[in-house]
Amino acid sequence: MKNKKIAVLYGGPSREKEVSIRSGLNVCEALVRKGYDAVCIDPVDSLDFSGFDVIFNALHGTFGEDGSVQSIIKQQGIPYTGSGVMASVLTINKLSAKHVMRKDGIPTSQFDYFTESLSQLPEAFSYPVVVKPNLEGSSVGVFIVDSDEELLARTEELIGYYQAFLLESFVKGKEITISVLEHEPLKALPVLELRPGNRFYDYESKYTAGMTAFILPAELSPALTERCQALATRVYRLFQCSGVIRVDMIVDPDQGPFILEVNTSPGMTQTSDLPAQAAYEGLLFDDLVEQLLLGASLEKACD
Repeated sequence: MKNKKIAVLYGGPSREKEVSIRSGLNVCEALVRKGYDAVCIDPVDSLDFSGFDVIFNALHGTFGEDGSVQSIIKQQGIPYTGSGVMASVLTINKLSAKHVMRKDGIPTSQFDYFTESLSQLPEAFSYPVVVKPNLEGSSVGVFIVDSDEELLARTEELIGYYQAFLLESFVKGKEITISVLEHEPLKALPVLELRPGNRFYDYESKYTAGMTAFILPAELSPALTERCQALATRVYRLFQCSGVIRVDMIVDPDQGPFILEVNTSPGMTQTSDLPAQAAYEGLLFDDLVEQLLLGASLEKACD
C-alpha cells in the first residue's frame, strides 16, 4: 500500500464542508507520518480520480455519505474506505434507516415525516419534540421544540431549506455513541457518554473544544454497556456496512437505549468521538487511520 497513491477526499458540497476539511487534513497528515503517499482532494474541484490507486473518504454529509461519491469511485474501479453505495444510501436517509431498524426490532424513537410546516403537533406526539432534516449530519438543522410557536418557526425553516423534515419524540436520558470497526469479529469500541454544555449534542457542542465532556467509558452498568455495544454491532450488520460506523443513542433510564442515527463517515477532528474512543482502547490516531486505509475495497457487502 505504501507504493500506491492515495487521495483523501475532503471538503465537498455539503453543509458539513468545514468539518470534513478538518477531518481530511488530520487523516492526510496521519498517512504521511506513516509513510504513505497521500494528498487531499476536494471533489468539488474534480471527480476524476484516475491518477490514484486508493481513495480515503473523509467527506461528511450529502454527496460524501449518501452513496453519490461511492458510485463515482466504484465506476472508476478504485478501492475506497468506508461503506458502499447501498449502505450509505440507507443510513444517511433517517426515515429509511428508522423503517429498516423498526422492521428488525431495533428500538428507535417514535417518528413521522412531513413535507409541509406544522403549526401544532400531531395527536400522537407531545412536547418536547425533535425536528431535523432527513438527509443531513453533524446535528445540522436539529432542534428541540417546546411550543406550537417554536414548532411553526423551526419547521418553516426546515421546509424552506430541505423541503421536508423528520419529527421525533424527545427521549430524555444519557447521550452515548459507539463506534464499530470492521474486524473478524466486528469490534465495538468503548461506549462514549456525551455531556454537552448545550441542551443536547448539537453542532456547536460537537465541534467547539471544551463544550462537551467526554465520559469514557460511559457511566452505565456492565450489562447495559454490553447491550448497547451489541445493538451497535447489530446495526452495522443490518445495513451491511464496511470500515467504521458510529451509532448514536439515547439511553432512557427506564426503557433503555434508543438508536438516534447511524454515521458511516465519522468525524476525524480533534474533538470527534471516534478518535477519542479508539484512543481509550489504545488505538492511536495514526494507527486508526492506517487500519481504515488497509480496509479499503471496491466490492462492498450489499452493492
